[in-house]
Amino acid sequence: MAIDSERVYTLKKTLRKLGEYKGSGTELISVYIPAGSPVHEMGNKLREELSQASNIKSKSTRTNVMGALERIMGHLKLFKKAPANGIAVFCGNISDNPAKTDIEIFSLEPPQQLQVGIYRCDSRFFLEPLQRMVEVTDSYGVVVMDGREATLALIRGTEIHIVKKMNSTAHQKIRKGGQSARRYQRLIEESIEKYYVRVGEAMDNHFLGRTKAILVGGPGPTKDNFLKMSPFNYQHKILGPVDTGYTDEYGIREVLAKSESLLEEQEAIKEKKLVDSFMKEVVSEGLATYGEKPVREAIMSKQAEKVLLSEGLPHKKASYLCPSCASEDFRVTRDKPEERIPCPKCNASMRLKGEESLVDELADLAKGNNIPVEIVSTNTTEGAQFLAGFGGIGAFLRYKTR
Repeated sequence: MAIDSERVYTLKKTLRKLGEYKGSGTELISVYIPAGSPVHEMGNKLREELSQASNIKSKSTRTNVMGALERIMGHLKLFKKAPANGIAVFCGNISDNPAKTDIEIFSLEPPQQLQVGIYRCDSRFFLEPLQRMVEVTDSYGVVVMDGREATLALIRGTEIHIVKKMNSTAHQKIRKGGQSARRYQRLIEESIEKYYVRVGEAMDNHFLGRTKAILVGGPGPTKDNFLKMSPFNYQHKILGPVDTGYTDEYGIREVLAKSESLLEEQEAIKEKKLVDSFMKEVVSEGLATYGEKPVREAIMSKQAEKVLLSEGLPHKKASYLCPSCASEDFRVTRDKPEERIPCPKCNASMRLKGEESLVDELADLAKGNNIPVEIVSTNTTEGAQFLAGFGGIGAFLRYKTR
C-alpha cells in the first residue's frame, strides 16, 4: 500500500535524524513490535535483557544499556497491544560528549504494518525495516529501442535510473558483397534476432523481480517486432508499446509522458500532473498562489485547498521574543539565523527563541487548519522547476479574493 508524500517526507526526516546518532559502545537499542502483537511479550524479552545487561564489562555501557531498557519498558506500559501498524521504539545515550549522558527515547507508529518483532542493541539504531517502507515498491521498467540502439531505465518513484545502453551491430558487421541477396537478408535477420535476444536478456537481468510492469517504446516498427518475438522472461508484465521519437533518456521521458493512463498511480506521473496543474493555474491567474507570505496567509484564512511544498526547500523559520514588551516575531532565512533583531514595537533587541525547517513549519500549520499537504520531490523536471521558479512553496485555492 502506498503512503502519501507528506508521511514519506516525515519518516525520511526522522530516519535521517536517528541515523546520525552513534553510541560509544553497543548501547543504542531498537525495538520493533508487530501490528496487533501483545506488548507484554516484548516486555518479557526486555526484562531478560535487563538481567543480562548487568554482565556488561564496561561500566558506562552497562549503565546506559540498563537505563535505556528501563525507559523502553516504562514506555511500553502505555500499550496493551501494539497499534494497527505496530510500533518502533529507539532509545539510548545520544550525547556526543563522553562526560555527559543523555538517554533519549523515540517512538513511532510506522506508515505500513510491521510483520516481525525485533530487538537489537548496537552502536547505531537499527533502521532498515523503516527504511524499506520509504522505498517505493511500485517500480517500473522502460525500454526504448530502434534497429540500432536500446536504452533501459528503472523508474522508482520520481527517479529515473538508466541501467543499460546497448547498440545493434547488425548492419555494421555484415557486408553485402560476395553473397546472394537472400543470404544477405538472412544474415541481417539473424543479427537482428541476436540483438533482440541481448535486449531481452538485459530486461531479465535488470527488471525481473524488481518491477511491477514494463513499457516498451521507440520509433518505427522495431519495438513491435521485438514484442512479437518476446525474447524475455514470460513473467514480465508488458503494459504495451509506445511511439517515441528518441531512444535515449529523452525517449524514456517521452514514454512516461505518453503513458499517464497506464501509470496513473506512479509517483513521477502523479507529481508531474500535480505540478503542471498548479503551473497552469498560476499562469492563468486562476486558483493558485505561491511564495511564503501569500501561502501562509492562504493557510491562516483557510483559503488554501491544498498546499505544495518542495522537499528541497532550504529555508528555516527563526522565532524571536522581545524581553521588554514580550512581543513575538519571526524571520525566514536560508542562512544561520541572527541571534538578535530589533523589535518592531518597542525597538528593543529581540532574542532568538528557536528555529525549525520552513517545510515542517508550513506543513504543521496546514495540518492544523485541516488542509492537505503534498511534498514535491526535486527528482523530476517539474519538481525542480517548482523549486526554482516558484520558491518551492505553493497552494491551490478554494476561491479568489478581489
